[in-house]
Amino acid sequence: MSQFSKVPRVTQCKGEVEQFSLVPKVLCVACVASCKEAVINPETGELIQSWYHGGETWDSKFSTIASSYEECRAECVGLYLCLNKDVLRIFELEGEDAEDVIYINWLNMVRAGLLGLEFYTPETGTWRQAHMQARFVILRVLLEAGEGLVSLQHTTGADGKPDALITLDRNKILPVGKPAIERFLRRLQVLKSTADVAGGRALYGGFSAMTNEGPERFLSLRDTVLLRKEARKMFVQANTRLEGEDVTLVQYEGTAAGLIRSFSERFPEDAELLERHLLELSDADAHFWASQG
Repeated sequence: MSQFSKVPRVTQCKGEVEQFSLVPKVLCVACVASCKEAVINPETGELIQSWYHGGETWDSKFSTIASSYEECRAECVGLYLCLNKDVLRIFELEGEDAEDVIYINWLNMVRAGLLGLEFYTPETGTWRQAHMQARFVILRVLLEAGEGLVSLQHTTGADGKPDALITLDRNKILPVGKPAIERFLRRLQVLKSTADVAGGRALYGGFSAMTNEGPERFLSLRDTVLLRKEARKMFVQANTRLEGEDVTLVQYEGTAAGLIRSFSERFPEDAELLERHLLELSDADAHFWASQG
């Protein structure tokens, strides 16, 4: 039975809880005292030392880290379950297609962890975005797994400016990455389930910590990420044009100009009206940008 599939049971309302249980499924006032003396922490093999009391919730206990911690747990579940062939078959993915999806999913995650450095504020030592902090934590976990699973290098781009290269060895996702994520996810779950705030903050804060030490030199990498930041991509809808009996696909560049061309050529009879409205909107907002001229 998997660590994640063990559902605790209360056989009677007398605190008779199975020893492998983490959190009883049903508790009444009469059995609380007995349960806390029977529930085993799967990380330590010992009795749990903390739990939620009346009126306490996940958010009230873990407060400032609750949101990012939970996002990290969710992302880890996604990474872990995408390795399950039964899950992949739900999406009709098998063979090489399934292997490619696994690789891309994991590669996107480590890349997101690197790009997440943008949302760290060195002056205050805080993160401004819960998802990005979570992804950085996962990157740290996979780097710590070692054995060449993930490598991160400081490089120099063709333009002579600092750059970075992150690499994921797809052949080591199952033998190295899976057990690393499984261990980390189990720790996240146990700390959350047992209301172990001190342990949760120590674990999550440790992997969130930003220094310029070690080969990664994350603070320097943050400067590189900001230097290499690109404008947000725009997806501009293409048009079709009928030329005699042939249909031609007309595509546009992913810029504001391309977006305007796409709209104006899609509605040619309204082009003048569209342009007038755009100019009116531009004039109405002009005062917001006057000081930046």
